[in-house]
Amino acid sequence: MTSIIDYLPGDWRDALLLGRLQRPEGPSPILVRNGRVFDVSRTAPTSADIIAAGGFAAMSGEDLGPLEDFDFEVSWASSAGASKLLSPIDLQCVKASGVTFAVSAVERVIEERARGDAGKAVEIRNTLAERVGADLSAVKPGSDQAMALKDALIADGLWSQYLEVAIGKDAEIFTKSPVLSSVGWGDYVGVRADSHWNNPEPEVVVICDPSGRAMGACLGNDVNLRDIEGRSALLLGKAKDNNASAALGPFIRLFDDGFTMDDVRAATIALEVTGTDGFVMKGSSSMSLISRDPEDLIAQTGGESHQYPDGFALYLGTMFAPIDDRDAPGQGFTHKMGDRVRVSSERLGVLENTVTTSEQAPPWTMGVSALMRNLAGRGLLGATV
Repeated sequence: MTSIIDYLPGDWRDALLLGRLQRPEGPSPILVRNGRVFDVSRTAPTSADIIAAGGFAAMSGEDLGPLEDFDFEVSWASSAGASKLLSPIDLQCVKASGVTFAVSAVERVIEERARGDAGKAVEIRNTLAERVGADLSAVKPGSDQAMALKDALIADGLWSQYLEVAIGKDAEIFTKSPVLSSVGWGDYVGVRADSHWNNPEPEVVVICDPSGRAMGACLGNDVNLRDIEGRSALLLGKAKDNNASAALGPFIRLFDDGFTMDDVRAATIALEVTGTDGFVMKGSSSMSLISRDPEDLIAQTGGESHQYPDGFALYLGTMFAPIDDRDAPGQGFTHKMGDRVRVSSERLGVLENTVTTSEQAPPWTMGVSALMRNLAGRGLLGATV
């Protein structure tokens, strides 16, 4: 059993938190207010309903007691009697934005040119990073300056489809995983067994209501298979959408007077990977260096051309692309089974997961129809906010 307090924001007693708890009767959305846990399933049976309704501070529910009294199990060390904390979203679409930092843009170009071969990456990185990285970080996407840089890079033979979404007017927005497939804190994250070059992507994830308004944020791990996407950008779906490849949590911190989008813009996201082989890797990503404002990315996700009646969760991207050599010089970083991955930020807490293969991760079994049957059987579908 694990105390969740060690994984919460430092000011968690003042935070308004939304999560999902696996109870004996089924998954239930919970609100944490003033340090106490409330099961609000009879008021709003899904996380998506709560986000759509707003008015979180006044939402009623069953008082389950102080959060510090809860013991939560982690999947790799099950404990009898412990509670299971699920991904904090349910019916929301899971979207992601890519190449939103200059460093990540350079790494995507490297993957493309290396054709997914990690051994070729060092030479290409040395060729590209100084010129392209410095130029990318100095321009606003879609600006006249960005278009001039595009022309110069084309002339130099350095242009790439990844640079198009890095500095062009259109952001890269893609569907990360199906509804209800994301995993939460304390669960396994999966990489495909046939991937030999992959990494975590520590990110902030904004949670939006059906109208596209950001209502809160949480931490995320957008697990990435570099070798598969590097062979072809058309393999993005195979590289990104696999069992247990989208982690979110531990809770959504809802926006209020004490936590706003400006706190997201100022966040620093830390990453720590600890392997069973003794390998340790640390790094950080500053949201202040993002090339597109979160509100711009949200606007490009939704709007008149694309509605989300149950809202959506949007990964904002990362500047952290691990290049530390793990096994042999020039081979860079890739996951090994059993890696413990910690994504953390002062005002969002700590998302911790352990790496396994997507094939060996606990299977995803509760889809939309199963959830609806469960909620109907509990008499919750008539709940109104």
